[in-house]
Amino acid sequence: MTLDAVLSRIDADLPHALDRLMALMHIPSISTDPAHAADCAATADWLAEDLRAIGFDARPCPTPGHPMVLGKGGETGPHLLFYGHYDVQPVDPLDLWHRNPFEPAIEETPRGRVIRGRGASDDKGQLMTFVEACRAWKAVHGSLPARITMFFEGEEESGSPSLVPFLEQNADALKADIALICDTGLFAEGTPGIVTMLRGLVGEEVTITGPAKDLHSGMYGGAAMNPIRLLARIIAALHDADGRVTVPGFYDGVPELPEELARQWQGLGFDAGAFLGEVGLSHPAGEKGRTPLEMIWSRPTCEVNGISGGYAGAGFKTVLPARASAKISFRLVGHQDPLAIRESFRAMVRAMLPPDCTVEFHGHGASPAAQMSIADPAFEKARTALSAEWPNPAAFIGSGGSIPVAGHFKEILGMDSMLIGFAHADDAIHSPNEKYDVASFHKGIRSWARILAALAA
Repeated sequence: MTLDAVLSRIDADLPHALDRLMALMHIPSISTDPAHAADCAATADWLAEDLRAIGFDARPCPTPGHPMVLGKGGETGPHLLFYGHYDVQPVDPLDLWHRNPFEPAIEETPRGRVIRGRGASDDKGQLMTFVEACRAWKAVHGSLPARITMFFEGEEESGSPSLVPFLEQNADALKADIALICDTGLFAEGTPGIVTMLRGLVGEEVTITGPAKDLHSGMYGGAAMNPIRLLARIIAALHDADGRVTVPGFYDGVPELPEELARQWQGLGFDAGAFLGEVGLSHPAGEKGRTPLEMIWSRPTCEVNGISGGYAGAGFKTVLPARASAKISFRLVGHQDPLAIRESFRAMVRAMLPPDCTVEFHGHGASPAAQMSIADPAFEKARTALSAEWPNPAAFIGSGGSIPVAGHFKEILGMDSMLIGFAHADDAIHSPNEKYDVASFHKGIRSWARILAALAA
């Protein structure tokens, strides 16, 4: 059979596929750090060259930030747009890594072999599962089973500032029947998922300024306003005693979970104790009266991601700082308006300012939530194909994360996205010692081969 030959090729070529992935992971494509701009450009060049080796017409495309990579291949069948991102998160704190983050290696662990290094799971390993599936199809049959556009971004981890303008300027080249995105994970061990709900995201950096310079806390403490004290009061005011967000108008556009979907999620057998236990916790801390799956899939959140101010070095310094900052993110659902929430949050903070203090805001992206229509037969074809590769049937699931590009594809290109990934919850994405199971990489390639066959049939 056509598919069997492709799957056999994938199995035989796995060592070379791993070598290619680790060559890609060697390049430190940290998009948020200007010092790594050349590395991001080098990564785009590497990917374009690899796509050309498969037979794609591929090139890096300049943007005001880091390059996009576009590749076109295939002549017949449905038109599929595949999206992934090649940029990675910073590696700090470096001292918590067990090896150099950009010297990836295969490691043996109690649960099997893993690929260790920054970008292994988010998103270079996932991106390459699709590339390798196409490579196997081309090697076996000399052609691709569908018309495929590859679209790789280099700024996903830094707010995607160039994405929307690029989509608008290149809409004709990017429009397809459906988008495929590999930046999510398995629902559980042996159970793949197709994500049909994604939360949106608003990122805000708040800086409070008080005195003109750092002050001696003995000479000025009590008389002078401490920006850290004010910042702490603002942060504490963002939630009420029941865990609800207090920003005015925050819940406008938040739908209740349909009963049918709630029953389906209950049937998934999600173990909240085990989920939290893996990270040293035991009790859900979100809104009272909501199940853990609702908290991470269908309810909006407000979280503080970082605080800075004053002296935090070794020893002790009795300083009253001039400035204090916090990074705060809002995860959105339903029809919440990210721009309206940003303005409401800023107005709330300004209203809490006492005399002698000022505030500055710096936005870090604003994107709405996205929900896919599974009425498209392609979704059930993909679910059936996935189920044939994994021990347990695939499920339609939600995601607590935010992948803004799915919403942009819907809004700008007018098409739904199929979000299928093979990461595990313990992959430590955005954290030290990131990894990707070799089994996830291998079965991910095989999964995409099956999905390509199903969608092209």
